[in-house]
Amino acid sequence: MKNSYDVIILGAGGAGLMCAAHAGQNGRRVLILDHAKKPAEKVRISGGGRCNFTNIHTNHERFLSHNPQFARNALAAYTPADFIALVERYDIAYHEKTLGQLFCDESSQQIIDMLLAECGKGDVETKLQTEIGLISFSSDFYRVETSNGPVTAPKLVVATGGKSIPKMGATGLGYRIAEQFGLRVEPTRAGLVPFTLSPDLKEQYSSLSGVSVDAIVTAGEHRFREALLFTHRGLSGPAALQASSHWSEGELIGINLAPDVDMYAELSADRTTHPKSELTTTLGRFLPKRLATLLCTPYVGKSRLADQSNKTLRHIADSIQNWQVIPLGTEGYRTAEVTVGGVHTDDLNPKTLAARNQPGLHFIGEVVDVTGWLGGYNFQWAWSSATAAARSF
Repeated sequence: MKNSYDVIILGAGGAGLMCAAHAGQNGRRVLILDHAKKPAEKVRISGGGRCNFTNIHTNHERFLSHNPQFARNALAAYTPADFIALVERYDIAYHEKTLGQLFCDESSQQIIDMLLAECGKGDVETKLQTEIGLISFSSDFYRVETSNGPVTAPKLVVATGGKSIPKMGATGLGYRIAEQFGLRVEPTRAGLVPFTLSPDLKEQYSSLSGVSVDAIVTAGEHRFREALLFTHRGLSGPAALQASSHWSEGELIGINLAPDVDMYAELSADRTTHPKSELTTTLGRFLPKRLATLLCTPYVGKSRLADQSNKTLRHIADSIQNWQVIPLGTEGYRTAEVTVGGVHTDDLNPKTLAARNQPGLHFIGEVVDVTGWLGGYNFQWAWSSATAAARSF
């Protein structure tokens, strides 16, 4: 029948396209539905337009989930090496930036074009700018009402993503579908997102907007060492984004702005050898000038090292290496790279991403309660979970 398929995939993002490509090339008749004008918009904007498409250090321990072991099967069955091999078959030049992160040399559009070409090999049909309405299940078939009429299939794959970046069309549709068919949904929150600061702290640090420093940011038991960026709203940069996924409202974060030195020892040594030196001189050896100047503001008029007691030097060192701050919050889904939480992994088969209680229903990618670290991990989860589902059809 014209509107009957083997597989209907909701969502034309990275996971949806990857699943469709595998299923189509395995001989399945596949339809992708999405309300967006263009496919894979989050792929397009990722990595500053160059798409951080995987991380060579991927393993299940780099992911947050109610069940920390859940991602292991899918990640092992389709690895970064597998996706890299696909990228190389399309002659897409890439490079490692830092910490195992792989980026296209040229443009993220190359990854999108590659995925679309793979879908083309499987004769996948894609309907964009199509609104998804009522979904029902009867006689082993799913019926999806759309703005272009109803479609049916025995397999339904939900690849609708999370709530992050709503201006690009993100919605909670996938969670509503899960709940409709009796699956649980772990509470969601914005992840990999900048912190905002209280009005007082924001005013205090406003002069540092644009300053970046190598730092360790700690949230709970999790520590991340990367760049920390001061913004006009608060704190961003990779270290802050990583910590945000592990942070809950009202909790402290710890910040070490000079991880490689014992700041108290450095200040004490300089006080002995260069007593007439200014505090900013010593701090400026380890910190950006604007940051060093701001930290010395309380000591204007009495800023020589010789004038500082041990207690003062300890206080200064602690303000640099043990800065404790309670963020006001985060910038929320508006700028979040991912959504933490989602479809409960206990209700899914880890090898196939199929619902345990509902035949033919699969959830892949960001909609699932599996959230990777910053740096290509979430894309690898998209590729791996999509492949796991497609191979089971």
